Amino acid sequence: MSVKKIVLPAEALSVSQEVDVLVTGGGPAGIAAALSAARAGARTLLIEQRGFLGGMGTVALVPAFCPYSDGEKAIIRGIGLELLEKMKAGSAPEFRERFGTELDWVPIDPEVLKRVYDEAIIESGVKTLLHTFVSQTLMDAEGRKVNGVVIVNKSGRSIIQAKTVIDATGDADLAAMAGAPFHKGGESGELQAATMCYLLGNVDRLRFMQYLQESGDTEQLHLAVQKAQAEGQLPQGRDSVSGLAWIADYLVGVNFGHVFGIDGTSAEDLTRGALEGRKLVKRQLDFFRAYVPGFERAHLLSTGEQIGIRETRRIVGDYVLTQEDFMSMASFADDIARNAYFIDIHMARSSGAMHIHHLPPGRSHGVPYRCMLPVGLDNVWVAGRAASSDRVVQGSLRVMPNCFAMGQAAGLAAAMAAEADGSSRRVDVPELQRELLRQGAWLGEAWTSEYQTAKE
Repeated sequence: MSVKKIVLPAEALSVSQEVDVLVTGGGPAGIAAALSAARAGARTLLIEQRGFLGGMGTVALVPAFCPYSDGEKAIIRGIGLELLEKMKAGSAPEFRERFGTELDWVPIDPEVLKRVYDEAIIESGVKTLLHTFVSQTLMDAEGRKVNGVVIVNKSGRSIIQAKTVIDATGDADLAAMAGAPFHKGGESGELQAATMCYLLGNVDRLRFMQYLQESGDTEQLHLAVQKAQAEGQLPQGRDSVSGLAWIADYLVGVNFGHVFGIDGTSAEDLTRGALEGRKLVKRQLDFFRAYVPGFERAHLLSTGEQIGIRETRRIVGDYVLTQEDFMSMASFADDIARNAYFIDIHMARSSGAMHIHHLPPGRSHGVPYRCMLPVGLDNVWVAGRAASSDRVVQGSLRVMPNCFAMGQAAGLAAAMAAEADGSSRRVDVPELQRELLRQGAWLGEAWTSEYQTAKE
């Protein structure tokens, strides 16, 4: 089918800013990248399409941070751990008492987290543009370097010129716009299901915990979901509540259920996801009230501004992290992070199954610098969910703590490159690693030992 097209007239746009490091996307990867670059002395601009930072943790109300530890120790440290601790410190006394020493599955208080991110960005000197989209990349003559971008916001259209660019959109939007190769989903184009997360108030955690204890069955909630499905009160598909994150005894974040066939790079699909997601939440609310003690008077406070997206594009980078790398717990000479989160692939359709695989406690695999370098582009880093990996590893690498770690490395590397020729592949990787360690990141026992020896 032919598509009607209209040629627009040429337009002269003003250059509104010139920066060393441009970061697109204000989720965990983008926040860490911007903070890292600014702390390294680079003139840094962070662009975010919403009116606040935080990505899936604030935009989609994902209710908890995935683990920061390998089951024995923190492996996500540096900026990511710093921000987690600041959120705890800014929360209610009861929250601090329950989660003050926790590293894994810490509930997200979205309003506290927004404020923590705001304060960190302001203190670092990062310039920020909210309510702003990137609509076009401006390439050099060879098509290998992004010299700038066209932005669109309430002020109109203008150009940002940049020496280096970090794509932290989660969907590789900028890299794809610039011509970088990528994969999307599985072999047949299938994508992990999306989830509309939400907050419930007027709930009773103590009553709910008593219900679980009285039943003597840790699968009690799972059985309640199955019963509701059998009685037609809930749709078939995901038959468990994967996440109840208790922010307070009366307030809980919920990650429950799936909406299938949502491509997070499609405005039409995101629209359908929003409409179907909110409809499903109403059914889930009725389920909680009728089937789950402690939720009889539950009140829906808020659904995510956007449905939660687990998977879209994955760039083809200088290295593609593979399932074998995960299973063998591989390390690389250019590691810039470690990952221990389990492989967590959600089904693409209601008749499918979830695929989960855990590493042994205390073990992790490396994330090489090359995974953030899109083939064909010289001054662009892709940090976060869209980094270069196969689909299986993306099911593990995609979570927020890992995005912090990759973002911190990308921001520091971009700042280093901006002082030279802007090339991502000419960054002194050993110096990058040493500086990450100085900033509190963790790259594994071998690197930590070598760094400590060098300090002595």
